[in-house]
Amino acid sequence: MEKLTKQEEEVMRHIWSLDGCTVKEMMGQMEEPRPPYTTVASVAQNLKRKGYVSQRQRGNTYVYVPQIGQSEYKRQFMAGFVKDYFRGSFREMVSFFAKEEELSPEDLQDIINEIEGR
Repeated sequence: MEKLTKQEEEVMRHIWSLDGCTVKEMMGQMEEPRPPYTTVASVAQNLKRKGYVSQRQRGNTYVYVPQIGQSEYKRQFMAGFVKDYFRGSFREMVSFFAKEEELSPEDLQDIINEIEGR
């Protein structure tokens, strides 16, 4: 799947949170300063072209509906991130963040417990 730009990710987050929406509805969720309507509409069309959303007509406007779930996108994004920056090793990534963020042993144990479903 084609990688999203920051602007595309922002629009996609609104589409996910609203579980499908119009450009006007997206813009109502955006913080100031909002991009122009035409910019958001163009980004939504790019997302359609890339296969992330479908569009259906509602009256005079289009509703953009997610075609990929947010969790699936995160999974693909993180797999690519780990591949590009950590030689495909999730272990190396976790080690890096543990050192950089100075996680305590308690924090690391909490993460392990969460992964194991405790």
